[in-house]
This record gives sequence, structure tokens and C-alpha cells, in this order.
Amino acid sequence: MDRIEKYKYCPVCGSSHFVKNSPKSLRCSGCGFELFMNPAAAVVAFITNAKGELLVERRKLEPAKGTLDLPGGFADVLETAEEAVAREVMEETGLKLTEARYLFSLPNVYRYSDLDVHTLDMFFACKVEDDAALRAGDDAADCFWLAPADIHTEQFGLRSVRQGLLMYLAAK
Repeated sequence: MDRIEKYKYCPVCGSSHFVKNSPKSLRCSGCGFELFMNPAAAVVAFITNAKGELLVERRKLEPAKGTLDLPGGFADVLETAEEAVAREVMEETGLKLTEARYLFSLPNVYRYSDLDVHTLDMFFACKVEDDAALRAGDDAADCFWLAPADIHTEQFGLRSVRQGLLMYLAAK
């Protein structure tokens, strides 16, 4: 279900006259409030070690539980994309970023609690302080290094990560 279909009442005045105004917005005919369904900001990290292997995770939670992923997640309110990728990498891998260089972005649909959450996934090439400190945490069941030749994008559960990996590997 798309998020726009889930809202039945105006979050400002509580009116039930909260109706679709455009493909991406709802408007309240009572108070005039308009809610836009903009994408949520998300970040993804490409981290390589001295051998050129890429840091990969196994997802602990749905969506795509058990599939491969890259470190990343949603940006918090009042957080830059660079702060978000550093925080997410620390939470999921225990690694401290020393550099996060923006590469590209891709739209995605993230299925969460039976809702399709549209995201704008921002991909970063990252460097870490000490890759020996690697440990899985937060929503990563496992973390490990994979040689580029051993990466099979079909094993990654999120569409934008699969597409991002293809772009990243093609540029290498």
C-alpha cells in the first residue's frame, strides 16, 4: 500500500476531508493543509579494505531479511547525509568513518510495516579508521569482506543497492 492511501484524517485539524490533491499530495478542505509525500532520505556506504574487498552485511530484519546489503539506513531529522552515513556505519559495523565522498543517488521503494516508503538513497565511497574493529550490530546479522569477483548482485535484497552495486563495480 502506498503511504498516500493510508492517511484518512488531516494531521493538523483532524478533519476527515483530507483527500488526494495530486499524485504526491493530500489536502484538507477544512483547514487547507497540504501534505506532500516526498521521499525519505537514506544513505549507503561503499567501504573497501586494503585488499580491495567490499564490506557487506547480512540483513537481520525485514525487509529482505537474510539477504546481503551494504551498510546504511535512514537519515535522522536535522542530520546531514554525511552524518547519517557515519552514524549508520558505526551502528551496523562498529567502524568509524574518516571520509565519506558522495557518488550518486537512486530512488527506491522500501517496504516497511505493509507500506511502500519511497526513498532517495544517497551512495558514498567511504574510508574507515581501522577496519579490524569490524563487528555486526544494530540491524546487521553479520558483516564480512567480499572480493569484487565474488559479488553477485542478485544476492542483495534491496533494488537500489543491487543497481548501485552494478554502477559502482562498472566504474572500478
